[in-house]
Amino acid sequence: MTYYGRWTYKYDIAAEKGAAGVLLIHETAAAAYPWAVVKGFGGERFNLPAADKNMGKAKVEAWISLEKAKELFALAGKDFDALKKQAATRAFRPVPLEATASVQFHNAIRTIQSRNVLARIEGKNPRLKNEYVIYTAHWDHLGIGQPVHGDRIYHGAKDNASGVAGLIEIARSFKKQPAPPERSVVFISLTGEEQGLLGSAYYASHPIYPLAKTLAVINMDGLNVNGRTKDLTVIGLGYSELDDYAQKAAAKQGRVLAPDPEPEKGSYFRSDHFSFAQKGVPSLNADEGIDYIGKPAGFGQKIRDEYTANDYHKPSDVIKPDWDLSGMVEDLQLLWMTGWDVANADHYPRWKPGAEFKRQ
Repeated sequence: MTYYGRWTYKYDIAAEKGAAGVLLIHETAAAAYPWAVVKGFGGERFNLPAADKNMGKAKVEAWISLEKAKELFALAGKDFDALKKQAATRAFRPVPLEATASVQFHNAIRTIQSRNVLARIEGKNPRLKNEYVIYTAHWDHLGIGQPVHGDRIYHGAKDNASGVAGLIEIARSFKKQPAPPERSVVFISLTGEEQGLLGSAYYASHPIYPLAKTLAVINMDGLNVNGRTKDLTVIGLGYSELDDYAQKAAAKQGRVLAPDPEPEKGSYFRSDHFSFAQKGVPSLNADEGIDYIGKPAGFGQKIRDEYTANDYHKPSDVIKPDWDLSGMVEDLQLLWMTGWDVANADHYPRWKPGAEFKRQ
């Protein structure tokens, strides 16, 4: 999936084209999460304030299940599967459904404030201390929402309390060193990620430290809680020279980097590093490996699928008694080494040829 397949982009482009409303047809395989996750969006939703008070958006932004969409198409005398197949061709043109809808909302609108939490370790080089390497992890989850098996609290233990714990431990490790690196290192626990990368989008538009002086962003979103792996997955492997630093760190551990095993999910566009990448800052988004030490082939993909189906964006994302954090420790050590080397490097990491991001 490219960025243009993301639901956020679909809403934006529909509004730009003058759509009165948008109904996104949810398909689990394409979305990479089940319909139950969409139902979890039924609670309060947030957005960053816009100059036009968000009046430029389509009046209706909503989802419809695949089953109900097919029923709707059939009632209108249309074949959903045939039209979907046609839509995958360049020759496709919009087809009127010849159906009408009456939509009514009763909204309570409020303005709130939330916080990104930031810390900095100043670099030791007087000339380079005003250049930065940033580590990020989002502290928010979904709060209280639709009950599942009687539980309304969406705990977010893996997504993303694990990432915040990793952020704190990496910061502690930097602080324990006899001397800091050449450049400054910034640690940001971001808000509003689950609402659409809001905290990182805000920081990227209102940076405390200039993005032109920011060498890299290293993001952590859902760390490995299932034991040691021979590999580390890098979402967007091949985008930038940050991969080279991470590969060097992996080699010291006798490990390798692996590409995203599920590129159809568009994961590079779904976490906070993307807000920085859009502004041209090389960004690394690491994920758990899938080649587990001492486990049979296919184990890594199996537990990924089980987490997505059973715990992702559900109240059941809690600390489990069988968690094995040894792999998380190794992954964090690798990310620490990556950031340390970048903070001491003799040049800024560059985007690799073909990457669609560049400095603004």
